[in-house]
Amino acid sequence: MQYEEAVRYVHTFEKFGMQPGLLRIAALCRALGDPQQGMRFIHVAGTNGKGSTSTMLANICIRAGYRTGLYVSPYVLDFRERFQIDGRMVEKDLFARCMTEVRAAVQKMQRGGVSPTEFELITAAAFLIFRRAQCDVVVLETGLGGRLDATNVIDCPLVNVIASVSFDHMAILGDTLEKIAAEKCGTLKDGGVCVSYPLQPQEVMRVIREICAQKNDLLIVPDTGSVAVLHEDVRGTDAHIDGLDVHIPMLGRHMVYNACTAVAAARALNTRGLCVRDEHIREGIADSRMPARMEIVREQPLVLMDGGHNEDCARALKAALERFLAGRRIVGVCGLMADKAYETYLSLVAPLFQSIVTVRPDNPRALSAEALCDSAKRYCLDCSAAPSFRDAAKTALEKAGADGVIVVCGSFYMIRDLETYLK
Repeated sequence: MQYEEAVRYVHTFEKFGMQPGLLRIAALCRALGDPQQGMRFIHVAGTNGKGSTSTMLANICIRAGYRTGLYVSPYVLDFRERFQIDGRMVEKDLFARCMTEVRAAVQKMQRGGVSPTEFELITAAAFLIFRRAQCDVVVLETGLGGRLDATNVIDCPLVNVIASVSFDHMAILGDTLEKIAAEKCGTLKDGGVCVSYPLQPQEVMRVIREICAQKNDLLIVPDTGSVAVLHEDVRGTDAHIDGLDVHIPMLGRHMVYNACTAVAAARALNTRGLCVRDEHIREGIADSRMPARMEIVREQPLVLMDGGHNEDCARALKAALERFLAGRRIVGVCGLMADKAYETYLSLVAPLFQSIVTVRPDNPRALSAEALCDSAKRYCLDCSAAPSFRDAAKTALEKAGADGVIVVCGSFYMIRDLETYLK
């Protein structure tokens, strides 16, 4: 297959949706020769902060001289963002070659009446890609959950990371934080090392401690008393973390604690056969940027893009806007999924906007622009529904003017299209 054909092939599996379980991915990996076996992983689970923590850890390992793979989701601008090697997206040819092998294995499974999901397909491809690229270490972000997530087919990783845990995907993961935390901690293996985000809710921390004790895992929880913010603005934060001064280019106070988690995990790697020094940590975090995570993509007007749809994401965005952009005219461009808690999201961020333009993200589960607009009017009087991404961008630019701020927020499924028109 050529690259474009390979991507189209992957997307034909969207119809299988989310089907938690390890039998299909195990069978697919087995058909490929189990490329994941024998590789060294840092496995990152959680609800929020997985992507940024994973990115920091990957950059730290790169700075330490290791050939490093990074597997994350979702992608924003390019499908290959999911698979990175030494900070660069995988080459199209390598992706296409590996996906051709995966397709052959899938066809054998399908003849037996079994078909993998899209996420299982690309997870197997990721293992094959990183094996072929001869990666020394791979930072592996879970998709949904942990215990039954396709990435959990791996053996005991170098380090497990549990990022911030909060309510999300409750129909699948459970309706309490304890149940959700137990699913996330399903990635823990016997005799491993677990590093937890330091500000977990009490009930989440209790579950993490219990499961680590059951698994005889070493649990590391960073000391928040070692953290001090030295300077912060809309372009990032300088912080002192456990004796180390770092610059975090990603916006928001929550990013300081994601960095705190990454520092602890990176130092733990020294007990697992890697050599990571403080200068590697400092340089790796300073190198870390992510598309559409409170990312500034334009200066006049200032355009800030923040993909995220749950309550914690909304609270983080709210805190950043109040701290850094108070007194500015802010125009929100918002699109959300119908199956998410969009009312909660709007109640937190919409009151900060002087105007809101709603759009329908490019996804079957998306809420219509009109329905979202009706809900947003409860919190902001100046709301309008745009018929297209182009119209949404045009309206937002007119309302913001050169001195205003445009905040594109909500679903990742609209970020790429809106950035095209706003950048």
